[in-house]
Amino acid sequence: MWTRSILTVAAIVAAGSAAGVELRPEEAKHFITGKQFSYTCFDGTNGAGRVNADGSVVGNIQIRGTGPVRFVSLPVGTIRVQPDSICASLRGLPFQPCFAVNQTDARSFRGSLAGFRFAYCDFTRHNPRLDIQATSPPPEPSDLTRASVKD
Repeated sequence: MWTRSILTVAAIVAAGSAAGVELRPEEAKHFITGKQFSYTCFDGTNGAGRVNADGSVVGNIQIRGTGPVRFVSLPVGTIRVQPDSICASLRGLPFQPCFAVNQTDARSFRGSLAGFRFAYCDFTRHNPRLDIQATSPPPEPSDLTRASVKD
C-alpha cells in the first residue's frame, strides 16, 4: 500500500532531468501548486493530478500503465516544502521521501526521489477546460446556416 502512495506522491509532485533546471523548493512550489499535470513514470505508471496549496494531493493513477485507473486523495500536509527540500508525509511509511524537482520547459518538469534519480516521473501541465474544448466535436451547422450557404 505505501509503495502505491510513494508512486502517487512522486507522480503528482516531483521533477528532475539532467537537461532541466533544478528548482529550489519555493520555486518548485510556485511552479507546481494548484496546476493540473498529467504524468508518466519510469515504470509505466501514469495519471494526472494536482498538489494544492495546503499540501493535499488529488488525482488519479494507473500503476505500471495497466489495470484500473484509481482516484487518489491524500490529506492536508502530505506535501511539505522545507527550506532545503520537498518531502511527503505518508502514514504508515517508516521514512519521509523527498523529491528533486527539475523544470524541463515552461509547462513540464521531471520529478525524482532524492538519491534515486532513476525513479522519476515526467509531468506536463494541462488546462482541463482547454483539453475538453479541444477534444469536443465541432457543432453541427444549423438549418439556418445551411439555408444561407445554398443561397
